[in-house]
Amino acid sequence: MPDLNEAWARTVRAAGATADDPDVAAAGTALLARWHEGHRHYHDAEHLAEVLTAVDDLAPAGAAGADVEVVRLAAWFHDAVYEGRPGDDEERSAALAREVLTGLGVPSPRADRVAELVRITLHHEPAPGDAEGALLCDADLAVLAAGPERYTRYVNAVRQEYSHVPEPMFRSGRATVLKALEAMPRLYRTPAGRQRWENAARANLARELADLQA
Repeated sequence: MPDLNEAWARTVRAAGATADDPDVAAAGTALLARWHEGHRHYHDAEHLAEVLTAVDDLAPAGAAGADVEVVRLAAWFHDAVYEGRPGDDEERSAALAREVLTGLGVPSPRADRVAELVRITLHHEPAPGDAEGALLCDADLAVLAAGPERYTRYVNAVRQEYSHVPEPMFRSGRATVLKALEAMPRLYRTPAGRQRWENAARANLARELADLQA
């Protein structure tokens, strides 16, 4: 796992933050504390690190015209608020992003764009031509193409986050999510993401769906 504190400071500075180093560090510490909250099992610091790594993997080939620093900041905030309430979580995460980033002196247009990207992760449907949205969404969904051990841990972690949901209801709901993903013409919007992950992700989805319906 990358040094997240260092990655935070580097990214915020690259995005134009003017705050003093202690203030940047304190904001990063507070943000990381959110990713380590006890109720998180999948949407945790490991997921954050994996999304950041995926952004870096895709950026050289899949981010033509994208402000990659803005995408990295959006990765930091995209699940900053996670209470299991889709829509509300993204909206509150977006608001937090704008508040924290402008407080650190990041220019308002960049902070606004970060907030916009965070909202896009609700449905993972960036507009045509939105290179930054495509890059962030692909990175967020990279786990779908993970190897067997990581994908199994991902599936189990998602179940833990919905441990309050009865098993039949969870299986039905999860199957609906997987079928919706399978029905998408393409899971990944960047050429690099499709080349790297599309086939593996579809194979994982098919296996998980078969297990749910067995």
